[in-house]
Amino acid sequence: MRFRFFPLVAALAALILFTACSGNQRLRYSSAEEAYEKGMLEFRNEDYQTAVKFFRGVFQYGRGNDYAEDAQFRIAEAYEKQRRYLLAAAEYQRFAKLYAGSQRVPVAEYRRARMYYLSSPMYQLDQSDSRKAIELYQLFIERYPQHELVATAQEHIAELRGKLAHKKFEAAELYERRQMYEAAAKTYESLFDQYPETDWADDALYGAVRSYVDYADNSVRSKQDERYQKAVDNYQRLTQLFPESNKTRQAQSLFERARAQLDQLREQEESSESIAEGDSTESA
Repeated sequence: MRFRFFPLVAALAALILFTACSGNQRLRYSSAEEAYEKGMLEFRNEDYQTAVKFFRGVFQYGRGNDYAEDAQFRIAEAYEKQRRYLLAAAEYQRFAKLYAGSQRVPVAEYRRARMYYLSSPMYQLDQSDSRKAIELYQLFIERYPQHELVATAQEHIAELRGKLAHKKFEAAELYERRQMYEAAAKTYESLFDQYPETDWADDALYGAVRSYVDYADNSVRSKQDERYQKAVDNYQRLTQLFPESNKTRQAQSLFERARAQLDQLREQEESSESIAEGDSTESA
């Protein structure tokens, strides 16, 4: 049994050696130019994995050779084509650092931001890549304000900020459903303060009005005044900034209720003060 097993192992080893040699044969090159040209051939044939291997072979002849800059940029593009966006982002960053004097640095920096934009998941999930994309797009705009890609970068920033606002809005709604009215109100206010230009801004102010009214309703009497007042303040911001929004109309009944409660509380306070003054006069 042992002797019959040996030929099988030998045959398997020979097969592995043959495959490895075949692979090495494909990656043979004798200069930076040849490695780059073979890499471009694989790139055009959409074999991006092999293309990257050839492009990396270019660097065996130094990072300053005539083909190194193009090879580095192509490596980033190859990863992008494979939708390996975070690897592509790292390679675009490497390009910008190694070839800082290149005319393609602005495009590399834009594409690095775009890789994080493409990695950005649905709003319900972790938004670290969205925030990174915004940060890099803003840096790109600051450095190259006249670049033709600035408009697209601004559109992507607006889209990503809307996604972040949406995620925060759902967090506020969750607090509200759980009757955690203070957390809900503050989250709605924070959403508006952070993302006032998004489509969620009027929803956030309406949510703040609604949550502060509920918060006040469930508060001890000594805290109700300030919480109804915050509902009123947020309603006033809503009407001033979004007079045509249907959220403004929906919030009106809440505003009227908060105002009525405030008037009642203040009348009771004044009445209590008057009684206290009267008792003090009688005692004197």
